[in-house]
Amino acid sequence: MRDEQTLPDRRAKIISLTILMIAEIAAMSLWFMSAAILPDMVAEVAISSGRQAALSSAVQAGFVAGALVSAIFGLPDRIDPRRLFAASALIAATANASLLVFTPGGDLSILARFITGAMLAGVYPVGLKITVGWGKDDRGFLVGALVGALTFGSAAPHLLALFGGPDWRWSVCVASIAAAIGGLMCLFTALGPFHASAGRFDIRTVTEAWTNKPVRFAYGGYLGHMWELYAMWAWIGVAATASFTLSLADETALLLGRITTFSAIAAGGAASILCGLIADRLGKANIAIAAMVVSGLAAVATAATFGGPAWVTVICILIWGAAILPDSAQFSALVADHARPDKAGSLMTFQTALGFALTFFTVQVTPLLAAQIGWPGVFLIMAIGPALGVLSMLRLKTLTRPASSPAQTPPVQNPDR
Repeated sequence: MRDEQTLPDRRAKIISLTILMIAEIAAMSLWFMSAAILPDMVAEVAISSGRQAALSSAVQAGFVAGALVSAIFGLPDRIDPRRLFAASALIAATANASLLVFTPGGDLSILARFITGAMLAGVYPVGLKITVGWGKDDRGFLVGALVGALTFGSAAPHLLALFGGPDWRWSVCVASIAAAIGGLMCLFTALGPFHASAGRFDIRTVTEAWTNKPVRFAYGGYLGHMWELYAMWAWIGVAATASFTLSLADETALLLGRITTFSAIAAGGAASILCGLIADRLGKANIAIAAMVVSGLAAVATAATFGGPAWVTVICILIWGAAILPDSAQFSALVADHARPDKAGSLMTFQTALGFALTFFTVQVTPLLAAQIGWPGVFLIMAIGPALGVLSMLRLKTLTRPASSPAQTPPVQNPDR
C-alpha cells in the first residue's frame, strides 16, 4: 500500500527534492575537478605522476576521513541535515577556489583537495538522509534520483573542462560558485514525514553495519560496486584517450575521450533515475544484481575492444557507464530499509566511508597496474568487484525471503498510515 499524502504534502515533497537535486548537482561538481583539468594543468606546470594521482586520491581520502567522523558522531542524525549540507558545501567551495592561488600539484593544492573531499562527506550522505525522510514505498526511486543528481554533478567538471578549453581556472571558478549556491539552496528544502533524529551520541550505531545482517550484506554489495566505480570514473578518460590514439589523431582522440567520459558518467545518472522508477516494484536487490551483471560484462567488453574501432569502444564504455551506477542508490535504500530511521543517516554515511576507503586504494593503484599489464587487464580486474557484489546481494535475498508464500501470509496493514 502506497504512502498516503495530501496534495500540499506532495507539493512540498516535489519542491524540496527538486531543490535538493539541484543543490547536489552543484556541490558535487567539485569532486572530479582536478581529474578533469589535469591535462591543462600539466601543460602549464610540470607535475609528477605521483602528485597527479595524489590530486585525485586526496578527495577520496578526505571524504573517508570526513565520513568516518560524521558517522561515528552521528552528525547526519543529530544535526539539522540542511544546515550540515549548506556548511559543508560552502567550505568545500572555498577549498576548491583556493586552487586558483596555490601552485598546481603543490602540497597546498593537494591539501585543498583533501579538505574538499572531507566536506563533501557532509553533502552526499547527508543528501541521502534528507531524501529517505520523504518516502518509504518509493524510496528506491527517491534515492535513485539523488544518486543521479550526484552523477550529473560528478560529470560536470569534464563538461566544464570541455567548454573552458586550456583555461582550467575558468572551470575551477564556475564549479566553486555553483557549489556555494547549491549549499545555500539546500537551506530552502523541508524535512519529510519519515525523517527521524537521534537524541544523543551512540557509538554503537556503526556496529550495526556488522550485527544487522541485511545491512551487512547491503554493505557487501556496495563494496563490490565501489571496487570498480571510482577507478572507472577517475581513469576512463585517460584509458579511452589511450585507446583512441591507436586509431585517431592525438587531438581528436583527446576530444573524443573527454566527450565519452562525460557521456558515460552522465549515462549512469540517467540510468540511476530510470532504474529507481522500477526498483520499488521489481525489488531493490534485483535491480542491483542486474546492474552489476551488465556492468561486469561491459568492463570485459571494453577490454576486448581496446585499441579497435573507436566507435565500438565508445559504445562499450557508454553501456558500462550506464550500468555502473544504478545499483549504488539501491544499496543505500536497502540500508535505510533495514536500519532504524534515527540511525539510517549514520549507517549510510559509514557505508560510504568504507566504500570510499576502498576507492582510495583502487584509484591509486589503477594507473600503476595499467603501466604494468595495460588497460585491458585493468578492466578485467575491475569486473571482479561486481561479481562479488552479486554474491552478496544473493545472500541478502535469501536472508530476507518470506518464510511462507504470499498466499499463505495474511495481509499486513501499513503501520505508517
